[in-house]
Amino acid sequence: MKVDQKKLAAISTAVYYYLQAEQQSQLAFQQQFQQPVMPQQATFPVSSPWALAGRQAIMDRRCQMQFKTFR
Repeated sequence: MKVDQKKLAAISTAVYYYLQAEQQSQLAFQQQFQQPVMPQQATFPVSSPWALAGRQAIMDRRCQMQFKTFR
């Protein structure tokens, strides 16, 4: 089977432009629905070591109460 060079060039050009259009539409879609990146913040910002120790003591006390070792 003989392949016409003009037809082959037209088909390959059409495929190239189709793939390029798909890639551009995918990038536009990602940019449109991309969520802004928010910096992560701690739930309890540690302002002092005393505050951290207090929260740790509260968690330890609750754990002891759950296992009934607090008596």
